[in-house]
Amino acid sequence: MPRWFNTAGPCQPNKHYMLSPTARLPNIKRLIEQEGYFVIHAPRQVGKTTAMLALAQELTESGQYTAIMVSAEVGAAFPNDTGKAEQAMLSAWRLAARIRLPKELHPPTWPTVPAGSQIGHALQEWALTSPRPLVVFIDEIDALRDDVLIAVLRQLRDGYPNRPQGFPQSLALIGLRDVRDYKVASGGSDRLNTSSPFNIKVESFTLRNFTLEDVRDLYAQHTQDTGQPFTDEAVNHAFDLTQGQPWLVNALARQAVEVIAPDASTPITAEHFDQAKEILIRRQDTHLDSLAERLRDPRIRHIIEPILAGQSLGDIPQDDRRYAIDLGLLRRDPMGGLTIANPIYREVIPRVLASGPQDSLPSIQPSWLKSDGALDSDKLLAAFLSFWRQHGEPLLRSAPYHEIAPHLVLMAFLHRVVNDGGTLEREYAIGRDRMDLCLRYGDITLGMELKVWRDGRPDPFNAGLEQLDGYLSGLGLDQGWLVIFDRRSDIGPIAERTTTEVAMTANNRSITVIRG
Repeated sequence: MPRWFNTAGPCQPNKHYMLSPTARLPNIKRLIEQEGYFVIHAPRQVGKTTAMLALAQELTESGQYTAIMVSAEVGAAFPNDTGKAEQAMLSAWRLAARIRLPKELHPPTWPTVPAGSQIGHALQEWALTSPRPLVVFIDEIDALRDDVLIAVLRQLRDGYPNRPQGFPQSLALIGLRDVRDYKVASGGSDRLNTSSPFNIKVESFTLRNFTLEDVRDLYAQHTQDTGQPFTDEAVNHAFDLTQGQPWLVNALARQAVEVIAPDASTPITAEHFDQAKEILIRRQDTHLDSLAERLRDPRIRHIIEPILAGQSLGDIPQDDRRYAIDLGLLRRDPMGGLTIANPIYREVIPRVLASGPQDSLPSIQPSWLKSDGALDSDKLLAAFLSFWRQHGEPLLRSAPYHEIAPHLVLMAFLHRVVNDGGTLEREYAIGRDRMDLCLRYGDITLGMELKVWRDGRPDPFNAGLEQLDGYLSGLGLDQGWLVIFDRRSDIGPIAERTTTEVAMTANNRSITVIRG
């Protein structure tokens, strides 16, 4: 049976194209030999479960350990009943052992003990009766909350000194976040009476994204199986779009080879990946949908909003910045500073945030198109001004992020434009109070800069004109839009204050200045 690019659940080597799952976790085996307890945290769908299932199987097949990966997720169904949560987890662990371990390594009958101690006693009994040292990887640990999470972590700490004879020799907690965030979910350090709810850990690991070579090796497996090649430009472009995020790397390739170019004699090009990107963004698959859910988290909102608005992150707590990195929304740029994790997320995030205003849009006829279907920039400007004067005020109230509400309303309008056959690209400039947009439609490319005039700040016109001049230079354009949203508290209604004028930059570029 031919293999395929996997986008759902753990990878299996006989079914899926995949890289060595343990190569991305160096030194893990040494920690296990040293009886270490550790944490593995990474965003969803980067390969944590695949890697730990493979490692557990490898350790067991070596004959040295009874190694298994189990999940805490079923315990989340009983957030206020520790006993039922423990029983649900232990039942799931027994089923996992029946499937993943030889019969002689299965756990004994779990002892009957009071709620709040069932996990610890079960692990103790299993370690005592196992013919080999026990190694346990607990996945989805951060699905647990409050008293249940506290109870499980305390039992692990309590049993830790009894390893390896009377408790797992090595144990890992696997989840989205590093252990430093568990105290937030479990009620804070006062309830745990410790600065860390898992202070027995030796180390925290995260799974790195794929490198360019990893992407090339993964795609080469498809070429080897089917004969369908990927051009060098395509591989480089896929890496640029995804920055090696494993689910995105697989999802792009799956769309390219199964939907866009299913004929194996057709080489996969960068253009195929651009088409695949647009399909993924429009369709909002599970991975991208869960990304959208994270944007509702107040901690995430407080860091994503200023990034999109081009504001400084100086007041954002370090824990919140680290949290956004742990969730895979942001990454540290090699040149310094934080940025959205990859270009696809950079497209998805504002589209998701603009979906409220977009769903609230009235019916808009595409008056910006010429009779031959080409874009008319002057008609587009007239259509936007009419739309903004009539619908701007109510649509601003529908935007989820107040600081960038005007940006989201404008993008909602432009998404309606590009749905007829164009693209909208975005760039953010942290600390420079700007967002740049590039609308491409057929032969027309329109560069825009968005600025906000806030209380106590000077008119951003001069700074915007200079910044837009540089942006247009990079696009090779001689004209563009400077959109200044006036958010001062003492101004009149949008319909009355919206105006346009033409200005020239220092390099003689013609700029349409829109104030609204």
